Amino acid sequence: MRRLVLAVVLVLLAAVAVACGSEPSPAQRLAEALTSKNAAAAADATSDPTAATKAFTGTFDGMGDAKLQVSVTGDEDSGLSWTWKLPHDRTVEYDTSITEADGAVRWSPTLIHPKLTAGGRLLYSDDKTYDVPVVDRKGKPVMTWQEVTVVTLDPAHADSAREVAAKLTPVTQSITAASIRADLQDAKTPVTVVSLRAADAKKVGRLDGIAGVTTRTEGRLLTATKDLNSPVVSGLEEKWRASIDDAAGATVLLVDAAGKPTGQVQTFDGRTPTTVETTLDVSLMRAADAAVAKEKRPTMLVAIRPSTGGILAVAQNSAADKQGPIALTGLYPPGSTFKTITTAAALREGIAKPDSMLPCPGKQRFGDRVIPNDDEFDLGTVPLHTAFARSCNTTMAALSTRLDDTALTDTARMFGLGVDYTIPGVTTITGSVPAAKSETQKVENGIGQGTVTASPFGMAMVEASLAARRTVTPTLIQGQSTGENATPQDIPADVVDALRSMMRETVTAGTATALRDVRGLGGKTGTAEFGDGKHAHGWFTGVVGDLAFATLVVGGDSSSPAVQVSGDFVRAVDGITP
Repeated sequence: MRRLVLAVVLVLLAAVAVACGSEPSPAQRLAEALTSKNAAAAADATSDPTAATKAFTGTFDGMGDAKLQVSVTGDEDSGLSWTWKLPHDRTVEYDTSITEADGAVRWSPTLIHPKLTAGGRLLYSDDKTYDVPVVDRKGKPVMTWQEVTVVTLDPAHADSAREVAAKLTPVTQSITAASIRADLQDAKTPVTVVSLRAADAKKVGRLDGIAGVTTRTEGRLLTATKDLNSPVVSGLEEKWRASIDDAAGATVLLVDAAGKPTGQVQTFDGRTPTTVETTLDVSLMRAADAAVAKEKRPTMLVAIRPSTGGILAVAQNSAADKQGPIALTGLYPPGSTFKTITTAAALREGIAKPDSMLPCPGKQRFGDRVIPNDDEFDLGTVPLHTAFARSCNTTMAALSTRLDDTALTDTARMFGLGVDYTIPGVTTITGSVPAAKSETQKVENGIGQGTVTASPFGMAMVEASLAARRTVTPTLIQGQSTGENATPQDIPADVVDALRSMMRETVTAGTATALRDVRGLGGKTGTAEFGDGKHAHGWFTGVVGDLAFATLVVGGDSSSPAVQVSGDFVRAVDGITP
């Protein structure tokens, strides 16, 4: 009897051990695989893996990045509880029924949702409001959501290039048969020839009748009008999309095999997106665009509002656009426009005063470097303010030899040049003013050559800081602060007053008299050699009212082209409140 009892106990213990170590039920395996979004494993737990794999995969794809939690409900694995975690902390919850048979969960589309039909799936969609513009500081549209027609051409029909180019002539002169063929040369798939705004598409007419041409329409965020062109807008779309996404509503639908809605699971209401408000000024942007467009050489203009640091306009002509956003990040020797920094450093260190009498010979040797004036003009001995206005290289070179090794570096940073800014919505580089390592380098740096580099944005910052009497912190999007790697500093009042007076003299009696008709304008011309020294860039930087700007004509060979562009700009904006 004892042996019989012992045998029964052992059998019972073995049964308990098997039960404790048993594999999960088909329903549990299905729930775990669904939670992991493993369509194949989930399908293997059903009676029809082929149909289930397709349905599960379709739903996972349709629900995008939504997270999923599935658990078994009921005492006998009679159902599944589905919880979808959507963006913006939204949740969709529902239950489905299951039936187990022959060690598997009987397949049915209703395992995924009670109302899902054969071949169907769940589909998540954002409900976004796109017709919210990016605006300037006065509320005028800078960018808007618009319909465009995208025109593509199959490489196999390169002979259609001439006909396509001819049709596009009324709206663009830059696309030619040769340029289209060049784009098609190594292509294996259709190449985008052009994207046309609605007005231009209407002028061009139908193109899809041309062999190899296909067209499609889509929505894009574009500048409000075709003539509004600026590299500064490229980073605004990211901020705009963030606002659109944050305000979006959402819908979870049931769709059939063709993608046609068959029912609605849940809807979440959105809200009106927050308008992206910028510091830009549409009127100033158009004036800047028009001014640079008259030059064939790469030409740029950057305008900043000194009182706020707001970027008002950034313009480049088509020749500059081919080189990227160089108005904001291109680095060039600033030439004589850097004399603003050299003079400020000399005034700060007490080396000279505005009326100090200083020699301005036609040329002068400093160590192994001979510094000439333009055409070797000789002023004799003149006050510092005259040497500045007449852009005397020899005077500035001599002053720079008396400065501390880091004087130009430190002074430049006080004016924002050489400071790194993290501006929401735009990438910029101001320039670099390394400490001098020799007298020759100190002399060259003092006249804006040598190791000194600046972008048009950086030189506009110099003028804005001068006008603001302290280091300006630049901004582009209202309400979003800028990061910087230097603490803004006050510029000594006597330095500011002296420089502003010298800059005004530059316009009234110096190297920029072509602009003397512009009321209140002060500025500085600059010519900066590059390459083999046979050519030079032309600069002009200026301040008028609450407007600071810098203009660069790459390869201008003198400051005259930059002065001309600047004049066209400031005369066009005369009377516009910056």
